Order: sequence, then C-alpha cells, then structure tokens
Amino acid sequence: KGQNRGERGRGRGGWQGGRQSVSEEMPKYITVSTFAQARAAEINAMLKAVAQKSSNSLVFQTLPRHMRRRAMSHNIKRLPRRLQEIARKERKEQSKTKCRKARRRHINLVAEFNRRQRKNIWLETHIWHAKRFHMVKKWGYCLGDSPTEKSYRACYRAMTKHCLLQDLSYYCCLELTGKENELLKQLARICSIDTGLTFEEACCLSGKFEGSLNLYRADRYPEDMLGPVTFIWKPRDGSENRQLWIWTHPALKQDMLRELKAVFQCSEPEEIYIPEPITTSIQEEKQMDVVLSLGKKRKKEDKEGEKAVPVKKIIGDGTRDPLQSYSWISQTTGVVISDRTMEILRYRLIGPLSHSVLTETLKAASLQTEMADSETELNNWWVENCKDSEKVSLHQRQSAIFELLEGISSPSEMPPGTILGLTVGDPRVNLPKKKTKAMPDFEKYQDNDKVRQLYLEGVPVDCAHSFIWDQDICKNVTENKISEQDLNHMRAQLLVPGSHLDLGPCESKIPILLVQQPGKMAGEDRPGWGSGWDLYLPKGWGMAFWIPFIYRGVRVGGLQEASKHSEYQRTPYTPNDFPDCQAGMQFAKELETSLLEKFKRRPPAKRANYVKLGTLSPFVCPWGQLTKNWEGRMKASGGFVHPSSPHPEGCATEGHSFCDPKAEVVKEASPETDEVEETMEITSSEGVLKTGTQDFGERDETMATSDFIVLRSEKLLMQLSAWCYPTAGKDRRVRLISRLGQKEMTEDIFLPILMNYPRALVWVNLSLLRKGNPELHAMICIPTEDDLLHLSKDKLFCGPQEPKHRDIFKHKVQKLKEEKKKKKKKDKALESDSPSVPDKETTEEHEDLILGLWSDALPDVTSHCSRTLLGYVTRGDFSLAAGCGEALGFVSLTGLLYMLHNQPADKKGLVLLRTPASLQYRFARLNIEV
Repeated sequence: KGQNRGERGRGRGGWQGGRQSVSEEMPKYITVSTFAQARAAEINAMLKAVAQKSSNSLVFQTLPRHMRRRAMSHNIKRLPRRLQEIARKERKEQSKTKCRKARRRHINLVAEFNRRQRKNIWLETHIWHAKRFHMVKKWGYCLGDSPTEKSYRACYRAMTKHCLLQDLSYYCCLELTGKENELLKQLARICSIDTGLTFEEACCLSGKFEGSLNLYRADRYPEDMLGPVTFIWKPRDGSENRQLWIWTHPALKQDMLRELKAVFQCSEPEEIYIPEPITTSIQEEKQMDVVLSLGKKRKKEDKEGEKAVPVKKIIGDGTRDPLQSYSWISQTTGVVISDRTMEILRYRLIGPLSHSVLTETLKAASLQTEMADSETELNNWWVENCKDSEKVSLHQRQSAIFELLEGISSPSEMPPGTILGLTVGDPRVNLPKKKTKAMPDFEKYQDNDKVRQLYLEGVPVDCAHSFIWDQDICKNVTENKISEQDLNHMRAQLLVPGSHLDLGPCESKIPILLVQQPGKMAGEDRPGWGSGWDLYLPKGWGMAFWIPFIYRGVRVGGLQEASKHSEYQRTPYTPNDFPDCQAGMQFAKELETSLLEKFKRRPPAKRANYVKLGTLSPFVCPWGQLTKNWEGRMKASGGFVHPSSPHPEGCATEGHSFCDPKAEVVKEASPETDEVEETMEITSSEGVLKTGTQDFGERDETMATSDFIVLRSEKLLMQLSAWCYPTAGKDRRVRLISRLGQKEMTEDIFLPILMNYPRALVWVNLSLLRKGNPELHAMICIPTEDDLLHLSKDKLFCGPQEPKHRDIFKHKVQKLKEEKKKKKKKDKALESDSPSVPDKETTEEHEDLILGLWSDALPDVTSHCSRTLLGYVTRGDFSLAAGCGEALGFVSLTGLLYMLHNQPADKKGLVLLRTPASLQYRFARLNIEV
C-alpha cells in the first residue's frame, strides 16, 4: 500500500514508498563508455552556457548587490581585478551616445535625415506628416497612411462640405517630347478607343482638358493591362515639337516606362544622371562624420555658422536607380522620354470649397519690369516675360479667370478636367495671424455672364499655358527661393508686429497649374461628389504651399482617406482594384501573405475555421479559377437552358450539368446536424470541365496566354448596366432601355458577348438592402428561386444561411501534431539515433497543413457552397455617403449574364453577399455604373 502511494506522488507515507520504488528501478550495472559520453556532453553544454553571455547586463551588474558601487559604471578600477579586463572590452564595444540636444542641432539633423531616406525617399511634407500620421513604407516612399487622431468622420465631412488636402507628389510623371504625329502614331498602339478617351481626343490634344485612360501593352488590347494613367498635353506654342505629361502610380511606373521605351525605340540615354552627394562641401563631410562617429566631442572648428549646414538635395525618387539615366531619346523618331518624378509636386484638394481655399491662399503675381538685385537670378525669367505685351495680357486674363472661381459654388460645376495655368506670388506672405476656415463670399455668387460662360465653355485654350512646362524656369524658381529663416528675419524687422510683409520685387514668382477633378460622374446618385482641384508646382516649394493651406482650415488625409474617396465614388483604386495588371497581382500576393501571417498568430480556438464555413480562399480572390469554372459550366451546358445546380455531379444521369430548379434547393438545417455536413462534401471541377460540348465559347489563340481579362468596353458596360437596372413598375425596363438606346436581353445579343469574352470580369458595385457590413474578399452569390420567393413574401427577410461544412483536413492536422510530438520526444532522448526516413517524408507531406484553411488544390469554386458563386468583393464597408453597407468587386461576365437571363423581371440584379467568416447571406443590389 505504501509503495502504491509513493508511485502516485506525495501522500501519507509517500516519501518512503517513493524511495523504495527508486531503489528498485536502479540498474544493477552500467556501461562505463556510454555513461562517460553522456556526462561529457552535459559538462560541455554547462561550460558553454557559463562562457556565453546570456543577458544584456554589464559586468558590474552581475556582482552580488553587497559588492556593487555606483562608481563602477564609469570607473573600471572600482571593479574586482578579475572582471576589469572584461569591462574594458565592453567599454570599447559600447559607443557613447550624444545627448539629445546635440543630436537635435540643425547641422546634425539634416545630415541624419538625408541618411535615413536613402532607401525610402521622403516627400517634402514628410516631417509634417511624421508628427501627425501613421507612416508606411510603400513603393519606395515613406507615406502617411492615416492620421493618429480620430478623424474618420471628420475627413468625410471635409470631403463633403469643406476641403480635404492630400499630398500626391509620390505619383510619377513621364514626359514625352517630339513631333505630334510621331507621338500619336505610337501612343495609339497602347490604348483603345473602345474603352473611352484616347490621346487623340481633340479637347485633350489642345491642352485645354486633362484626360484619363487605361494603357495596355502594344497591340495587346484587351489583354496585358499596364494600368490607369492621366495625361496633359502642353498647349501649342507654334513650335514643331509637343510635350506630353503622363501621370501614373509608382507601382505601375516601371512597366509603363519599359513599354514606352519599347514602343518609341528609345534605347540610348540622352544624358547620364550622376547624383550629387548629399554633402557637397568639405565642411559638410566633417559634419557627416560627426553624426556617424558617435562618442567624439564636438570640435571648435565645426562652428562656422550657417554655411556648414548640409542642404537636403533630391537625388531621385524611390522608383528609379539614381545611378541610371533619367532621359532617353529615339534615334529614328527623335522622341525624348524624360522621367520628371519628384521634379513636379502635386497636391489634391477635395471638396466643394476647395476653390475658396485656393483663392484665399494664392494671389496672382504682380508684374515686374526691373530686377531686384543684379547679382542674383531671382525672377529674371519673370522680368523678361513681363516685357512681352502678349504674355502680360495672357497673365491678366488668367488672373481674371482665377478670381472668377470665387463665384462658383462647387468645382463640379466646371467642365471635367479643366486646366488653368497661373503664376502666383509667395503664399507665405499671405499667412493669416491665426488658423481660420476658408468660407465662400456670397456677395460674389451673382448672375454673372462671365461665370456662366466659364460653366459652359471652360477655360480658354491660351489660358491653360503655364511656365511650369519649362524645366529651366522651374530650376530657377527652386534655387532662388527665399529661405524660411530670411523670411522670419524680415517679419521680425516690421514696425508693427503681425502686419503684412511686402517683399516688393524680391517676392518670388512661382508658376503653377490647376487641374479640375470632376468627382463622381457615373451613376445617378450624388453627381459631382468628391470633386476638387489638383495643384502642380515646382519642387522645393512643398512646405511653402502646404502650411498656408493648413492655415485655411483644410483637413489632411493619407492613403486610407484616398482609398475611401475612391470607394465613395465607386471607382477602382490603384493598384488594389486592377487584378489583371502586374502591380495588382503583386498587391494581392502581399495582402495574402500579411493576412495569412495574422491568421497564424492567433491560436486555433480563437480564429475562424474557413473549411467548415465553406470559404475556400479567405485571403486572396482566385479570379482565374472563377472564370475558368464558369467557362466550364457554360461549355458543359451548351447554353442558358436551365438554371444551374451547385453540384453538377448530382445530375450526370440527365445528360447535362444544369438541373431542374427544384434540385438546387438545399435544406437549411442547424450547423450541428451531421447529415447536412455529409451533404456538403467537396466536389471537383474536373467532371464539369471534361464533359459536355466543346464548341460553345471556344477561346481565341490570344486568350491562351492569360487566365482572365477585365471588361472595360464602354459600349458593353452600358449594355450590361441597362440589363442590371432595377425595375419597380410594369414595362419600366422596356422604356428605360429604349431611352438609353440599348437592346433587350436576348440570346442573339448576349451569346456573341460570351463567345468573345469567355473569361472576363466585370467591375460592379453592390448596396445591401438591409443590415449587414460587407468585408474584404466577401463572396457574391446567385440567389435561388426559393430565396427570391421568400424575399417577396417577407420584406424583412435578411437572407438564407449556408449549411456548415465538414472539415476534411482535421484528421491530417491531428496526425501531423502527433508526429511533431513524437519527434520532440526523440530529440530529448539521450540516444543519438536519427529519426527514420518515412517520418521525414510524412512531415514534409503535411507541413503546409493549417487548421481551418483549405490545403489541397482548389475545387470548383462556383459550386462549392449551396449558392452558386458569382464573384468576390475587393473593398467593402459601411458607407457614410449612402447610409448603408456598400461593396465594390468583380463578378464573372459569364455568370452575370447567366444570372440576369434566369432572374424574373422584377428581381433583376439581386445577389447574395456572404463574408468569409460567416454563414449568413445578405441580399444586395448589383449595379454597373458607366
């Protein structure tokens, strides 16, 4: 009895029993060699642990507390002699950090800033943003993501009622110079009139309006998408050559630059760009050494005044190698391609009062006929132009039009893409005494003939001219800028503190370009929402314009606010919503990696099991698989004969994969029932793709190179939009289609579309009918007939529920866990036998298994769940503009036509939304806005 207690642990008489059991288990003899080897390994491990420093503590901190003295931290001789040598080595390794006051000296600070932005370039407003924003490193830049203060609704109010300011200087500018015919001939190969505007549009070619379009690889439309761009032509000035600016996102820049050089055959660089070192003088090199060699005292010869301060120089941008060329010329056509990224700054003002902020902040430059100082080149270009009467007359007309902007109620009243060139004075001179909010002057809102003419005709072509196109003038303006220190010194010498500072002829003149942004143009609700102005200005003047805008009460937004702005406009956001271009694919991969890492960080009990929820791909949208599966369904059916069943193998005896509508109804049972879990077994798409006729929707040879495309043909999108339009009254759809000039949905109309675009995606927006908040990668599904019938009977019906699926990978994950435990036990054992080869193979076979995620190749994504999958959501949230949940995403063109063909007339465009971590479907209205 005592022995039994001793084996179980401590108890009454347990110690005695324990000793007896140990004595019985002791071996009668041991092998000396193996025993000595085991003990030797333990002794070596112990010696290694003793010799290795296991903590970050210093030598004197390892002493017992009664032996420690305060002087030991700086006087080595106070330590015991056995530890003094180790302390000396630590002192050499540890560098003495300079005090904060020394580190924050301007002479050291600028050199430190230059060093920190070698990898990710800073914008000119970086310091201002870094103090107020969460910063992220993207596309070779360090950008503000979102404000640190709570301002989500405040930014929306600014976009809706006042003004939101964004720094878009990270956008890339590619300048093309050459003969107009040569430029248009080659540019026509990388765009298509089928998608809308082209570079040859008359209103844009004159330089009067800004244009936007999508670029493709040469002669590859509708495949090989490069990305969206905006472009501005320089107004004709009588010369043979024309200038063109193409503005693009930095994620798309390299692909576009490579394609442009290939199209224009620009292989030789016009001039080699050799970056200037950040420290351009011997004194600056000394100051850099002072920053890098921490621990050395400041020398007296370093104090030589302001001349020793290193100046920040822009040596390039984050998307190009500064050692490479930045300008290329074609020997055959003479076309020159220049990379002017970071040479032109770009600010965006969004909101109905953005023009009021502009008119209060900026004032037209005054005329000047004499040089202020013959020794400097300040404003010499402006003096020369003021001597020309035609240019003076042009400047006066531009100033008059700029003043007329105060008489409009919103920028959306101007023609879309209006361009206005102007030369303004230094905006730092007009700073108010305290921060104010720019408000419109209602006295100027009068029935003026000039304002009405401005509404109808826009800005005249000659007034779109700006000196910002001239690189020499921009360089002069940047180099001769009055420093902030000199400006403050002049303010300090005013007789009346706070009064207006009049610089006279010494005031800088800055050429700028104002481009109107039209805001929301597609759709019927909220026309013109999000309109504003883009401001282009030379580099070096970023903060000089930024601070005056802040003093006019604008709200500043970052990347998150830019995404919300495009989301409320229901337009694609670059590069997130361009899955058919390289930048969009790269973004999807990075997003999948980050979401997967976040998923792995949580324990299995605290994260969703997506296999049981029926979500095959929660972190990425399998667009290629989606379009391929829909193409296979159409091939197998031979056309839109019967409604589709989510489980094609159940109807193999019928001779086709589309079953009777009654077969699609799935019983909605509780997730706990095993019968439902058994019915929701996963089906493979091979049976659908291999059976059926092959003559329907045969792909072209060109389609074999890419998995899918995004439909951007305006004509087809308008046709689809008319078919999706919701109906309420009798024959309302017929009247609407006849009014839009579109045709009724018949097989003769939509079958040719399917033949030409078998694997295409369509950009759609969805509005939830009732409650619900769509999320990223939510599934867009087709409702069954019973769902629509239930909704017509019960208007409060929120939507059906997906039956719970069975996790077919659970036993594999458990088996992998057991194998890992066995391996750990083997490693802990004293025996040096290596694990067997079969165990390694089984471990490698299941090492990618994660509980809750689909580990095998994806099956047919369209028929995996009880509702047929149509597409995915790329962005979704509760919309403050619409007052309900809204989502943006892509759906399969084939699936969309199938759904619209089979839906009743009064239920056209109704779909179901389901978030990845939920079983609940929600009804939503699908629209296509063109």
